[in-house]
Amino acid sequence: MKWVMGHATSRKELRWLSSVFAGVLMCKIVFDLTGAISTLSVKRYNKLNDKEKLEWNNRGFSTFHAIAVSASVLYLCLVSNVFADDPNTLLIYRSSVLSDAVLGVSVGYFLTDLAMILYQYPALGGVEYIVHHCLSLYSLLMTLVSGEAQFYILMVLLTEFTTPFVNLRWYLDVAGLKNSKLYIVNGVALFFGWLVARIIMMLYFFYHLYIHFNEARKVFPLGFYSLITVPSILFMMNIFWFWKIARGMVKTLQNTRKIE
Repeated sequence: MKWVMGHATSRKELRWLSSVFAGVLMCKIVFDLTGAISTLSVKRYNKLNDKEKLEWNNRGFSTFHAIAVSASVLYLCLVSNVFADDPNTLLIYRSSVLSDAVLGVSVGYFLTDLAMILYQYPALGGVEYIVHHCLSLYSLLMTLVSGEAQFYILMVLLTEFTTPFVNLRWYLDVAGLKNSKLYIVNGVALFFGWLVARIIMMLYFFYHLYIHFNEARKVFPLGFYSLITVPSILFMMNIFWFWKIARGMVKTLQNTRKIE
């Protein structure tokens, strides 16, 4: 555990715990707000059964997390100087208070969502969701407490960008709007969003890791091998889901043409 002891301080540990707690609290607040707002503004919501309402509210905080985290990661990687070229510091060793906070909040989110999935199993998701969340938590915790390879894990975290499209698709389906134009437009947006955020960007992830391989080898052993295997497993899962999304989009477009 030298990779933890060499980076962790009492101040950082308090900051990590605070950000994880903030992530859990965020989920609770948005969960309740989603239910309260939907009760007043969405007629269909009041006709849902308890399990459907639970999933409706659950998808509310997953959408909020995805938007907040995606914006934060884009800022960290494209705007801030945290991961900018610096000959004095290797990319794999760079981190900041904000990057730690983003990772900690995401740990809180995935812990909350995983707990709900397990408690309500299989209503909120099957085995694939449990595997996805466990792998995500493992990677987030490892890079948070070690302070290493945060740039790469944040790139993987950016794949959450597609979550709002997935959730909107479910909302429209439950609301009886599966044949609406918005459902079709969202389906196409989901297809291209998934292609960019979870396929093309992950290919760039592996390319970037390849050309910086000698630097990546300096990550502590468990972290290095995890940096190769975990994203690879998640990438294969994303390809499988992309295939299902593509099939669903083609089917929806074909049904739309038949109706016309």
